[in-house]
Amino acid sequence: MDADGLVDRYLTYQRVERRLADRTLALYHEDLVKLRAFAEAAGVPLLQVHNAHIRRWVAQMHGAGRSGRGIALILSGWRGFYAWLGREGMVGSNPVQDVRAPRAGKPLPKALGVDEAVQLAEFSAEADEPWLDARDAAMVELLYGAGLRVAELTGLDVRAGPQARGWIDLDAAEAHVLGKGSKRRSVPIGAQAQRAVKAWIALRGEVGALNPALFLGRHGTRLTSQSIWQRLRRRSLLAGLTTPVHPHMLRHSFASHVLQSSGDLRAVQELLGHANIATTQVYTRLDFQHLAKAYDAAHPRARRKAGT
Repeated sequence: MDADGLVDRYLTYQRVERRLADRTLALYHEDLVKLRAFAEAAGVPLLQVHNAHIRRWVAQMHGAGRSGRGIALILSGWRGFYAWLGREGMVGSNPVQDVRAPRAGKPLPKALGVDEAVQLAEFSAEADEPWLDARDAAMVELLYGAGLRVAELTGLDVRAGPQARGWIDLDAAEAHVLGKGSKRRSVPIGAQAQRAVKAWIALRGEVGALNPALFLGRHGTRLTSQSIWQRLRRRSLLAGLTTPVHPHMLRHSFASHVLQSSGDLRAVQELLGHANIATTQVYTRLDFQHLAKAYDAAHPRARRKAGT
């Protein structure tokens, strides 16, 4: 049976026996068209494909720019095809069985540019409710100005106490937080964040003076992480940012901007509370990405055409 006949018979099996949807069958067909093309180019029948062929074709797809996830999906389709051929007694082993796609690169965290971060921090959104605007401004300043996690932010109390998970110390210009793994750390807060927190505390009594939490909702209860996500998203869209902002994006922005200015990876590790320096090293990639963009935009020979 030729390649087309094998593929047609396999797809018929998938449609009739397994009752797969037309869209799924179309995807399987696309995968097998690729397999057939590779086999024809190599001059090898589908029933004589070996493990080395599959590995070579994976390398070719990866070299052509196909993502690890895309290759993994294709291999899954090929693996199922050869498993069926094995059950039908047409091949002795599955050449795809031990082949894995290249590991996908870990995506870089999204960070705001400095101008965007400042635009968000300085934006005033709630003219009719000054307490709400002051609260949200203080949250932005602490997330971006101190690199706090959203759980660390919600855990802050107005002052230290026996039950406090974290607290703000304006006199020492520090936030004391409980991070991952129940590890405590102290983070410096800058002048802008201090002013914003003071402005919020001055209005905070309007919604709940009895609750020790630094950040409160309308009913005087501790603000939740979900509420902070929603408030940041709303504030960023009203401020005219093209990308909705979430709390961790501000933490990424903090780390990236500190590293760009200082070049001190160890200091950034301490500020973020990372147990392993490898976790912090992702920001060196963000930093290089920033430098590469600046180079492309500014250097007269950055965008030379090939052969010039």
